[in-house]
Amino acid sequence: MKYTVWKKVFFAFNWLCIMNMLPMKFEYIRLDGYTPEPNIRGKTKTILMDTYAWDVSELPTWNFDWSSTQQASGWSSDCVLKPVRVYKDAARTNAWIVMCEVWNADWTPHVSNSRSTIESDDGDFWFGFEQEYVMEKNGKPIWFPEKGNPDPQGKYYCGVWYSRMSHIPRRIADKHFDLCWEAWIYIDGINAEVLKGQREYGVLSKWAKKAGDDVWVSRYILMRLMEEYELDLNLNPKPVRPGDRNGTGMHCNFSNKYMREIWGEWYFTHVCKRFGDYIPEHMAVYGSENEYRLTGKHETQSIDEYSFGVSDRGASIRIPLTTVQDWRKWRLEDRRVAANADPYKVVARVVKTVQEVKYEN
Repeated sequence: MKYTVWKKVFFAFNWLCIMNMLPMKFEYIRLDGYTPEPNIRGKTKTILMDTYAWDVSELPTWNFDWSSTQQASGWSSDCVLKPVRVYKDAARTNAWIVMCEVWNADWTPHVSNSRSTIESDDGDFWFGFEQEYVMEKNGKPIWFPEKGNPDPQGKYYCGVWYSRMSHIPRRIADKHFDLCWEAWIYIDGINAEVLKGQREYGVLSKWAKKAGDDVWVSRYILMRLMEEYELDLNLNPKPVRPGDRNGTGMHCNFSNKYMREIWGEWYFTHVCKRFGDYIPEHMAVYGSENEYRLTGKHETQSIDEYSFGVSDRGASIRIPLTTVQDWRKWRLEDRRVAANADPYKVVARVVKTVQEVKYEN
C-alpha cells in the first residue's frame, strides 16, 4: 500500500517536471490585529509554476481565519491576503517569503493594515533602521544568571571572548545576515550591543513601503532562525528593569532627495525643528513601553523632552558628523524609536513631518 502511494507521487512529480512545472513553497506572512504591537503570522502555500521572476503580481490572493488573530469575528471571519512584496527564502528549498497586506472582503484596507497608512511612497525617501534585539531564554536575556544581574555593562559592545559573548549569538547574527542578503534585504552591518545578549543589525531601504517590508521580513527571518536554538526574540524597549541597563531601540535614519543632493544647514535644521512640533504624534507610533527606555540615561533623551544636536546620542535627533561636513548628501537619525515599533507607522509619520518643511528659505 505504501509503495503504491509513493509510486504515484513519484510519477506525478516526474510529470510535473516534464511539463516544466515545479511546486514552489510561498510563505504568506502578515501582521495580526493584536495591540499595541502586532505579531507576525504565516502560512505556506504550494503553487505550481514553470518559472518565477520575482513578480509579486503573479501570486494569487489568499485568505485566513482572521477570528483567531483579532481581526474578524467568528461569524464573518474571512479577510483577504494581498501579496505586496516577495523575498527569496534561502532557509528552505524552492521557497519564497511573501509579505502581504490584510484587506477586508470589500477590498478596503483592514483597520490593522498599517502599511496602507503610508500616503507618500515615490522613492524620494531612504530609510536606515538600526534594529536592536535581545536573545531571550526563559524570560531573561541569555546568560543572565537566575538571580541578580551579570557584570556591569561595558564588556559586551562589539565584544569578543567566549566567556563574555559565547558563540551562539554570533552564529545566529551571522546566519541571519546571510539569509537576509540572499533575500535581497540590504543589511548594512551587524554588531553586539551594550546589554549582554543584545545585538543589532541595520536595514537600508529605498522607498517608504519597502523600508517597512524589509524590517518586518528581517524580523520574521530572525524569529524563525532563533527557533532552532530554542530562543525567543525580545523587542521590548527595556528588557531588564529595574537596573542600570541599556534599553533596546530601532533608531530611524532617514533622508530625502533634498538632504542627499541639494540643500544645506538651513534645511536640516528646520527639519529637526519641525519634528519638535509633533512630539506626541511621533511618540504615539514609536513603540509601546518606550517611557521605560527614554529616561535621559543610557544614550537617550527623556521622553517628555525634545532636542537635536551634532553627534549627540543623548538627543532626540542626532545629526551625524558626516552630515555636518558639507550639509548635503546625508541623513538624520531619530533615536527615539523603540525596537518593537511598527516600521510602517514610523515611516508614515516621518515622511509626513519632513514633507511639511518647505524647500526655500
